[in-house]
Amino acid sequence: MATAADMEALGAALAARLHAVRLIGLRGELGAGKTTLVRGLLRALGHAGAVKSPTFTLVEPYALEGRVLYHLDLYRLNDPEELEFLGLRDYLQGRNVCVVEWPERAARVLPRADIDVIIQKVNEGRQVKLVSHTDQGAALLSGLP
Repeated sequence: MATAADMEALGAALAARLHAVRLIGLRGELGAGKTTLVRGLLRALGHAGAVKSPTFTLVEPYALEGRVLYHLDLYRLNDPEELEFLGLRDYLQGRNVCVVEWPERAARVLPRADIDVIIQKVNEGRQVKLVSHTDQGAALLSGLP
């Protein structure tokens, strides 16, 4: 069972192999640890500031050495078409990476994720399942310990 520290460590492990992917989906109920995983990922990439869930802003950009990581939280998304107005297509260009909480709320607008991280709360911990949907996602997951 994964603790909060385990979630941050998983984020750090993903960060080490992030160069191949553009879109990561984070699935799980409220309080499952999605933002905790993103915090670990960002810390491993060198971000020293606060990491907050973009629940009300929908997106938080983090500039990191020649790339931008966009953390999206679509829990409060009213209409998936809003992502077009937010510039989603631009977020997925170049070396940028999007990490999306609640991707199912925009399934018809979002491209298929390279990987999905599925987090289920189990008793006091979490159970995590990693699923690849692209060759890049499979390559990322094959290198994880």
